[in-house]
Amino acid sequence: MKFLLCSTLFLIANSPTALFGAEASEDEDLFSLSFEDLLDVHVDIASKTAETLSSVPSTMSVFSRQQIQALGVDNAYEVMNFVAGMQSTRGDWVGAVPKDHARGVYLDSGNVLVMINGERVNESSFGKASVYMPYIPIEVIEKIEFIRGPGSALYGSNAFLGVMNIVTTKERNALQAVAGNNGRYGATAQFYKHFSDTVSAYATLSYESKSGERYPQDVKDPLKAVYIEAGLDYKKLSLHTRYNETQLDEFLNLAGYSKQNQHTSDNTFIGIKYNWLNTDKFKLDSHYSYSKHAISTAGLIAEFDDMPDFLLGPDWQTSDSKFSTELSYQLDNQWQLAAGVEYAEAKQQKADVRTNYYDSDSQQVILAPAYYQNGIVRIKDFPLFASLKYTFETVSAYGQLKIPFSDSFTFFIGARYDDVKDIDSKLSPRLASIYEINNSHTLKLQYGESFRTPVTNELFSNDSVTKGNPSLQSESVKTTELVWHYQNATLQTNAVLFYNELNDFIETVPFQGSDTLFTFENSLNTDNHGLELDATWQYNKKFALMGTYTHYFHEPINASFKRFASLVTRYNLNDSWQLSLNILWRDQVNAALLNGDEFNQSAYSLLGGTVKWQLNTHSHLMFKAENVLGKNYNVFDPRVENGSVAGTTEEISLHYQINF
Repeated sequence: MKFLLCSTLFLIANSPTALFGAEASEDEDLFSLSFEDLLDVHVDIASKTAETLSSVPSTMSVFSRQQIQALGVDNAYEVMNFVAGMQSTRGDWVGAVPKDHARGVYLDSGNVLVMINGERVNESSFGKASVYMPYIPIEVIEKIEFIRGPGSALYGSNAFLGVMNIVTTKERNALQAVAGNNGRYGATAQFYKHFSDTVSAYATLSYESKSGERYPQDVKDPLKAVYIEAGLDYKKLSLHTRYNETQLDEFLNLAGYSKQNQHTSDNTFIGIKYNWLNTDKFKLDSHYSYSKHAISTAGLIAEFDDMPDFLLGPDWQTSDSKFSTELSYQLDNQWQLAAGVEYAEAKQQKADVRTNYYDSDSQQVILAPAYYQNGIVRIKDFPLFASLKYTFETVSAYGQLKIPFSDSFTFFIGARYDDVKDIDSKLSPRLASIYEINNSHTLKLQYGESFRTPVTNELFSNDSVTKGNPSLQSESVKTTELVWHYQNATLQTNAVLFYNELNDFIETVPFQGSDTLFTFENSLNTDNHGLELDATWQYNKKFALMGTYTHYFHEPINASFKRFASLVTRYNLNDSWQLSLNILWRDQVNAALLNGDEFNQSAYSLLGGTVKWQLNTHSHLMFKAENVLGKNYNVFDPRVENGSVAGTTEEISLHYQINF
């Protein structure tokens, strides 16, 4: 079937008009990318006003579809590894999902807000987007925007140490297929139709599967992922929906490696937007969205010689409803106002458990042969999880004023107020001054405050391991940044010095009760600071170079990389062939384990790249390789017994795309 699919697509590539007509568009790929386009890229997630990278009042990194292709990655979270101040590795939470590192904080509590087309993915039970949505295929993405630093002044909770906004592709007709090592295969189809000046529609369908590589723990890391998205624009009304489902079994779950481990998550989203008014000076929009998040998992908790292993995991479902109205207005003196109000309801609707040991009479998990269930079963309405069924109601309002004092000096002032009923209230201010010294040099001084509301797992958990703390307050951070931005006809670079004051960080601490080991407290107050460098250099039309370097002047919270860097080169051999090569470098990590042992991982580099062959104006082939030398390395996670989570070795794949 795979050979037949590839053969059919190859025949289509060489005669596209026979199937799709004579209007097949030219493939907008890396060969058409100009450096001028990079310098003039517009971003609006950081200010709600159209800005370039030199004028935006935040520290940002933006990756176009063409740049993402050159990285050779397959999951949106992997793009973080090419962002100064950010990293993404596998960790132990549920299903070995991606774990975010941001500005020296290496925690699983959702300190980076992930959005798709401006709609949040983070939810209220774990707070971390990748638990429910661990795989977002690169093929569906048009652009990714990163705010490096605080974003709560616009986006509220979780926009704490960073924001990742994934903009998906809409105006594209294309078919893509992939085959690779470790049993990998997949396909993506994208359709767009412009019916008239007032009506257009799009649809995307993506499927990915792989059996995974074998690890020393005698497990694999298989993947199955489905992503579906569709939308309709009619006059002033826009309707968008998406669904994704991901399965990550076997590899690592709740600190245990086991072939019996299970992890399935899915998300459903529907959003509607209406534009009330849109003139040169005034714009008014209203949005309503509903999201449902579900997770079903079971991980190895303990192994026994005389009875079957003990597996346990959450079977949870949450939902998010949000209504918001936003306006933007340009005053006669060229000042620009952006403001909005929002009501959100986040609810944990299901808090069941999946386990293979259970006593139905006492409604408790009991580790004894008499209570073995002959496999993993779902326990509905698990009594100890009843308190997790909680509803967060949040009322928010924000405002921002852009003040252009002169052609060379612009000032931004803004704030957002979030009132989370019965939990906490937070005011998140932001100030930014931008001074354009000349056409090449720009200086920025920025200050912002952000927060993260505790989630139901931290507030109300109740099991043999952790007990929630309903008295928790929000974590907060105060960030000051000094930025130097330089650009000319061939070079764009940023140097960022940041200082974070971290307050009321939530930590697990020993619990004095007899039945639970840990609870949560707002017990950590500290500060961290560091240097971030990034640059893009277009030497000529054939050769380009992009690099990042991050250096923290402190030890990260939880042992992680103190220094790391990336380098991406791209070379166009001619009008048909292009090569790219990338290197990820990470510093050594040493950590003390709870059992007295040490985790040690020496510094290492990972080599990857792509080779692209433009078959004709409609289609191309691309060869991708990640960790092409098969480097064996581990990342640190304190919950794993020896602290080691194995990184992936070589990932090799062949991709085919045809536009029509």
